[in-house]
Amino acid sequence: MDFWVQFSAQSQAKERVFRAAQYACTLLGYTLQKNGASADFLARIKQLEAHMSLGRKLFRLGNSADALESAKRAIHLSDVVLRFCITVSNLNRAMYFACDNILWAGKSGLLPHMDQEKWSQRSFRYYFFALILNLSRDAYEIRLLMEREACGKRAKGSETRHALRADTSLQQLVLRLKVQLHLLVHVLRSNPPLLVDVVKNACDIFIPLDKLGLYKTNPGFVGLCGLTSSILSILTIVHPWLKLKP
Repeated sequence: MDFWVQFSAQSQAKERVFRAAQYACTLLGYTLQKNGASADFLARIKQLEAHMSLGRKLFRLGNSADALESAKRAIHLSDVVLRFCITVSNLNRAMYFACDNILWAGKSGLLPHMDQEKWSQRSFRYYFFALILNLSRDAYEIRLLMEREACGKRAKGSETRHALRADTSLQQLVLRLKVQLHLLVHVLRSNPPLLVDVVKNACDIFIPLDKLGLYKTNPGFVGLCGLTSSILSILTIVHPWLKLKP
């Protein structure tokens, strides 16, 4: 198990680079198609994208073990909500990687009679559930930080309580929304790891939504979301302090 975890850690950066290149090809192919590029050139871009995708699957061979180890560590968290979100998210990630490994075996010819579409849909479902839990964890972290910030301002005698004394209930509602928006912006600006994680997960979730047919967009939008989240993931590897903990 330890060997696979070490292998996963070594190959993660390479997988992120391949992922960025794959979605860059997706975005480029869509843009060129819209601008009337030749069918032969588009086919080459599509083939390069497929090669990048297959290469990523090879780098992810040890990731199921890594996800299971992360789930085992998360079980011991004291916060019940974080424990649930992180543990179940990592279990879904482990299943996603397992399905992805089987899909790699099919695409590489080791399992020639495998139903690739079925396993692809199955893997994207696990990926989607993991992202839902990641975003739930992000929302919980934001709520905690906003409550802490609001309590701190009340303790200092902030003018917020006076600002909410408006003539009508509608004005009160608008003022409360402004205060909450200000708190949200302040919390995200003060916590770069949380901001990076929110943007990364928000971009990523459009990929399984599109693949599962729950919210169809277009290859260009999927490529842009995938490229953005990949760049953010690379940043968390280059600068580990940007990775949200635990």
